[in-house]
Amino acid sequence: MDLYEVFTGSRLDVITEEVLSGDEEHQEEVKEEEVNRDLPTKEAFVVVSEKAETRTFQRFSTDTNDSLRFEAYVPSSGEEGTPSPDSSVDGHDDVFEEHKKSENKVNNIRTKLEEKVVEMENFSGHLEEIFLTVEDNFGRQEQHLEQHYNDVLQTLSQRYDERATALGEEKKRKLEALYTQLLGCGRTLDASKDLIETAQELYRTEDKRLFLQAVMPTMKRIEEFAKEKPDLTLVTTLEFDRPLANLSDVKTMMDSINIVPAPSAPVINPQVSNSATPTSLRVCWSLFSDDSVEYYELYYRPVLEDTPAADSTKGPDVSNVKVKETHCSVGELLPNAQYEFWVTATNTTGISPASEKAVYMTVPSPPFIRQRECSSCPEAALIRWESRNTNPVDSYTVELIETGTDGQSGVTESIVAVPTCESLIQLQSGRQYLIYVRAVNIGGPSERSEAFTVSTTGTIFHLLQDTAHPCLSISEDGFSMFYGDEELPLSAMTFDDNTFARCVAVLGDLIPVRGRHYWEVEVEEDTEYRIGVAYEDTQRNSYLGGTNTSWCMRHVLTPSRRKHKYEFLHSGWSPDIRITVNPVRIGLSLNYERGILSFFNVDLEQHLHTFYCSFLHYVHPCFALDNPGALTVRNGVAAPEYVHLV
Repeated sequence: MDLYEVFTGSRLDVITEEVLSGDEEHQEEVKEEEVNRDLPTKEAFVVVSEKAETRTFQRFSTDTNDSLRFEAYVPSSGEEGTPSPDSSVDGHDDVFEEHKKSENKVNNIRTKLEEKVVEMENFSGHLEEIFLTVEDNFGRQEQHLEQHYNDVLQTLSQRYDERATALGEEKKRKLEALYTQLLGCGRTLDASKDLIETAQELYRTEDKRLFLQAVMPTMKRIEEFAKEKPDLTLVTTLEFDRPLANLSDVKTMMDSINIVPAPSAPVINPQVSNSATPTSLRVCWSLFSDDSVEYYELYYRPVLEDTPAADSTKGPDVSNVKVKETHCSVGELLPNAQYEFWVTATNTTGISPASEKAVYMTVPSPPFIRQRECSSCPEAALIRWESRNTNPVDSYTVELIETGTDGQSGVTESIVAVPTCESLIQLQSGRQYLIYVRAVNIGGPSERSEAFTVSTTGTIFHLLQDTAHPCLSISEDGFSMFYGDEELPLSAMTFDDNTFARCVAVLGDLIPVRGRHYWEVEVEEDTEYRIGVAYEDTQRNSYLGGTNTSWCMRHVLTPSRRKHKYEFLHSGWSPDIRITVNPVRIGLSLNYERGILSFFNVDLEQHLHTFYCSFLHYVHPCFALDNPGALTVRNGVAAPEYVHLV
């Protein structure tokens, strides 16, 4: 029994069973199958099942809110009894096409949903940051209120202690004064009591003589005592002083409960990795106090090369932006530029001092690949580029993508932390790659450079203009050299340490990869030339092949121009070799491991000569013209099979 899934629109509509039978008498009845879901009204479909010998056709229909019913399919009068294979295939193609459209629609909807999910996640993260900020500010405000409460209680307790101490001292003074006055009253009473007793004794005396003698002094004492008027007023009041309590500081503190102190200076954080784009920066800062902040104000300006970052009196105009969070993304900036940032915090009371200044950098501009200075071979490629950024970058990242013959790209591989503007990349032979370069600084990686296509079919290099003799002209593509008929006077020639002075020659790019390398040279029959390889330090005032640092094939015309002579020179010596057919297209094969350099007549597939040597260093292809003419390098071609036989 086979199960077929038929897709209509974007959902599974029907599942049908096909029953096989070899004879009508043994054919099983088709059972009804309930589909417990809502199905939209559709037209009838025909399901065709093909087995070894017998075909069974079943017609089914779907109606909304009805069960799925299967009925034996009876062809109409205009239809054949058995559908042709072509019609069956067309029906399946339509179903598959509808299925593909449905998948595309589902993928589009899923992509939109994923975008919505990302937006909601970002918004949720933003809300969470705001929630944390509000919670943090509430905690700070609560701590501030509690601190004020404790300060007020402490001040009131101090005032109470001071007032209680003053009342105790006043009480002591009053009691001491009353006690002193009480002692004075006691002495006065004792004196009056003594006078009364003396007068009574004198009055009771019967001796007249004694009476007369004592009466006068007693009278004087009584008169003097009577003259004294005792002070019957209290020396102190019974009321205690009630000075007005000076609670102005308490009132100030109570009033300051609703007044938040001005915040302290924020601390701006150093720039973190991958926090920038070519035109924007994400700046973060923090507070190390319990300050309550209503908003922050971020100031920034570009740092010019001739203006120190610490000099705030000079420089370009300052821009600012207000935010409520402790971070901010600043846009509309220049790529690979330095910007100086500082921040202040503000609340209802005032503005904090400015933070220390911090320097941030935007992402660099994409590098520029110098295609004329790039070279490749079947196993590697040497890529060179230039930064084109005024500020230095930390490193570079080289990305390579293998491309197939159909143009489809493969997986991206990356070489990170490249410190200089060149990179030797190991590749696989016979492939094609797209090379990109990114510049990286603390802000993050730049956009990709323009793509550079590298083919590892053969060796590719360019002629180095800075090594060329002044009489040589190098083509714009770097593959051809020309020696004009007009001789330049020596005074019009400019030489330097890297320029050939005696031989009208030029070097190609260094071939810095071990292995096999192959390239071809095209010349005219009557052109005298030298082609081969040379070390980088080969003498510039000597001829190619004349020293032990170069190996070359030389073509010379006899004075009558009727005879061609070929030499294979190294250290000024050449074996005696006769070449009967003049090659105009010469192939050169270099094998570092085996230490051989071979020359071939490409048109005849003929081996001309091979140098056997141990190369101590990497070599440059070298080319020279001994008379006016032209020479063209054909590189990037695969080595022919006959080359591998040598």
